[in-house]
Amino acid sequence: MQFTSPEGERRYAELVRAAETVAIGLDFDGVLSPIVEDPATAHIHPEAGDMLADLAAQVRAIAVITGRPARQALALGGLEEVGNRIGDAGRELFLFGQYGNERWSSTNRRIISPRPPHGLSTFLLELPAVLRRAGAQDAHIEEKGLAVAVHTRRLSDPGAAARRLAGPLGELAAAHDLIVEPGRNVLEVRAPGMHKGHAVRTLVDEVGAGGFLFAGDDLGDVEAFAEVGRLHDEGLPTLLVCSGSDEQRALVDLADVVVDGPEGVIGLLRQLTEDAGAVRA
Repeated sequence: MQFTSPEGERRYAELVRAAETVAIGLDFDGVLSPIVEDPATAHIHPEAGDMLADLAAQVRAIAVITGRPARQALALGGLEEVGNRIGDAGRELFLFGQYGNERWSSTNRRIISPRPPHGLSTFLLELPAVLRRAGAQDAHIEEKGLAVAVHTRRLSDPGAAARRLAGPLGELAAAHDLIVEPGRNVLEVRAPGMHKGHAVRTLVDEVGAGGFLFAGDDLGDVEAFAEVGRLHDEGLPTLLVCSGSDEQRALVDLADVVVDGPEGVIGLLRQLTEDAGAVRA
């Protein structure tokens, strides 16, 4: 755990003191699960379930806030079982899938989801031609129901391919009233208007949170970081955690704490659990 400044250390101490009112927001990929070439194999860190169950006893609420479809995140994270354990602590686990467009909780075990955005099916039909023209026809296309993700990780130069695709994909998305969300060697196309910042505010309002910790790793987490910043300006104790990597540095300068991938996230949250328990003892 590396604080980016003395202010970060002070914010952590404030959050520990307020822990019983704090909500925890966690991205999935790169935070609870390692980044892998095949998104379908990105299982949750083996220690994450126990850690979340222990942490739940010390805080107001925990939410996984991810760009993944909710059903996929539930399966890869074993989150229904984790939700059972958190329920035993008298708390609730929330899941906000597809940037908050989908909702699930351990109390209401039903995924609530809107219809796919207008234009997405036509975008998908036109996408292969755009990939061929950009020399990225071997990119992996992931259909997510409410979005389409184009992964370049399997290509010979993933970063260059993502940069080469950004313009053409942006033009195609705009033609169908969609937006492009860049990530770690992935470009996701979805409807505008919903992002992780909205999910953060929704969670705060629903559980009456008196503080917030958010851990992210990628550009898709920038809006969540910004919303947590607004919560801090409103007087709530907050902590911004960057799960660092060599691939993506976008959140480092915004974070209070930088940790080394999912292993570092687990370690930080275990430390928070212990410190919060000591304050309450």
